[in-house]
Amino acid sequence: MEKVILAYSGGLDTSVCVKWLQEKYKSEVVTATLDVGQGKDFDVISEKAKNLGVLKHYSIDAKEEFAREYVFPAIKANA
Repeated sequence: MEKVILAYSGGLDTSVCVKWLQEKYKSEVVTATLDVGQGKDFDVISEKAKNLGVLKHYSIDAKEEFAREYVFPAIKANA
Protein backbone atom coordinates (compact mmCIF):
# COMPACT_ATOMS: atom_id res chain seq x y z
CA MET A 1 0.00 0.00 0.00
CA GLU A 2 1.40 3.39 -1.00
CA LYS A 3 1.50 6.39 1.30
CA VAL A 4 0.36 9.82 0.15
CA ILE A 5 0.97 13.14 1.89
CA LEU A 6 -1.83 15.67 1.52
CA ALA A 7 -1.77 19.35 2.45
CA TYR A 8 -4.97 19.38 4.52
CA SER A 9 -7.06 22.44 5.40
CA GLY A 10 -9.86 20.61 7.17
CA GLY A 11 -12.37 21.88 4.63
CA LEU A 12 -14.73 19.97 2.36
CA ASP A 13 -12.40 19.75 -0.65
CA THR A 14 -9.41 18.29 1.15
CA SER A 15 -11.62 16.03 3.27
CA VAL A 16 -13.11 14.56 0.09
CA CYS A 17 -9.57 14.16 -1.28
CA VAL A 18 -8.60 12.08 1.75
CA LYS A 19 -11.43 9.60 1.15
CA TRP A 20 -10.86 9.60 -2.61
CA LEU A 21 -7.16 8.76 -2.19
CA GLN A 22 -8.00 6.02 0.30
CA GLU A 23 -10.71 4.43 -1.82
CA LYS A 24 -9.61 5.04 -5.43
CA TYR A 25 -5.89 4.41 -4.96
CA LYS A 26 -6.00 2.21 -1.83
CA SER A 27 -3.46 4.59 -0.30
CA GLU A 28 -2.59 5.37 3.28
CA VAL A 29 -2.98 9.13 3.68
CA VAL A 30 -0.82 11.34 5.87
CA THR A 31 -2.10 14.90 6.24
CA ALA A 32 -0.26 18.11 7.12
CA THR A 33 -1.58 21.55 8.03
CA LEU A 34 0.60 24.66 8.23
CA ASP A 35 -0.19 27.35 10.77
CA VAL A 36 0.91 30.66 9.24
CA GLY A 37 -1.23 32.76 11.56
CA GLN A 38 -4.61 32.33 9.91
CA GLY A 39 -6.38 31.81 13.24
CA LYS A 40 -7.86 28.35 12.61
CA ASP A 41 -8.49 25.81 15.36
CA PHE A 42 -5.84 23.23 14.55
CA ASP A 43 -7.11 20.77 17.15
CA VAL A 44 -10.42 20.62 15.29
CA ILE A 45 -8.63 20.16 11.95
CA SER A 46 -6.50 17.36 13.42
CA GLU A 47 -9.60 15.65 14.81
CA LYS A 48 -11.34 15.85 11.41
CA ALA A 49 -8.33 14.23 9.75
CA LYS A 50 -8.24 11.43 12.31
CA ASN A 51 -12.00 10.84 11.91
CA LEU A 52 -11.39 10.35 8.18
CA GLY A 53 -8.96 7.55 8.95
CA VAL A 54 -5.66 9.17 8.06
CA LEU A 55 -2.53 7.30 9.05
CA LYS A 56 -1.00 10.39 10.73
CA HIS A 57 -1.75 14.11 10.87
CA TYR A 58 0.84 16.85 11.39
CA SER A 59 0.08 20.43 12.45
CA ILE A 60 3.17 22.52 11.75
CA ASP A 61 3.72 25.94 13.35
CA ALA A 62 5.27 27.94 10.50
CA LYS A 63 4.32 31.46 11.63
CA GLU A 64 7.86 32.64 12.37
CA GLU A 65 9.33 31.25 9.17
CA PHE A 66 6.43 32.61 7.10
CA ALA A 67 6.88 36.10 8.55
CA ARG A 68 10.67 36.06 8.25
CA GLU A 69 10.96 34.50 4.79
CA TYR A 70 7.87 35.89 3.03
CA VAL A 71 6.07 38.71 4.85
CA PHE A 72 9.09 40.84 5.79
CA PRO A 73 10.65 40.64 2.30
CA ALA A 74 7.29 41.56 0.78
CA ILE A 75 7.02 44.59 3.05
CA LYS A 76 10.59 45.63 2.20
CA ALA A 77 9.68 45.41 -1.49
CA ASN A 78 6.59 47.59 -0.94
CA ALA A 79 4.39 44.71 -2.04
